[in-house]
Amino acid sequence: MSRQVHFFDQPERFVAGTVGQPGARAFYLQASSRGRITSVLLEKAQVAALAERIEEVLDEALRRSGGEAPIPAVAPVELLDTAPLDLPLEQEFRVGTMALAWDARDDCLVVEAQAYVEESEDEDESEAEVFDDENGPDLLRVRLSGAMARVFAKRALDLVAAGRKPCPFCNLPLDPEGHLCPRANGYRR
Repeated sequence: MSRQVHFFDQPERFVAGTVGQPGARAFYLQASSRGRITSVLLEKAQVAALAERIEEVLDEALRRSGGEAPIPAVAPVELLDTAPLDLPLEQEFRVGTMALAWDARDDCLVVEAQAYVEESEDEDESEAEVFDDENGPDLLRVRLSGAMARVFAKRALDLVAAGRKPCPFCNLPLDPEGHLCPRANGYRR
């Protein structure tokens, strides 16, 4: 089967979103433009890492340009997107690896999310298969303006923070039924 590359250059919308209740949420990246919607599944930690790294890359690009790059210092309020994910929500693939780059020539951030590929047991790391453009895993590639990237990062960080409240003693997430706190020697709080 050949590789599918889902490419969005300055999409109308690029967001992180969830489905489900805190503690049982599924996290998605979703890009949409001109009626075409692509959604990929990923882990909460991947969403947090992506958003934090986007902020770092944007700050560094702004610093290197001497403030000349069209990157706002914070997410523009007029561009904030709090709407739910677009429907129908059809998962294209589960994300394995992600990459970010700042394209100084076009003043845009390039985000790539590549499908997870299981390694076979008989294949060691030194013999790992190198994927070329035709036969590699599926890929979502999105090019974003600096403002849209800031908006994405803010929404993603807010989304991650909106999960279950932490236990005041051990800082682990609290379930609605309570939880076995390691600091309370296993007694339910």
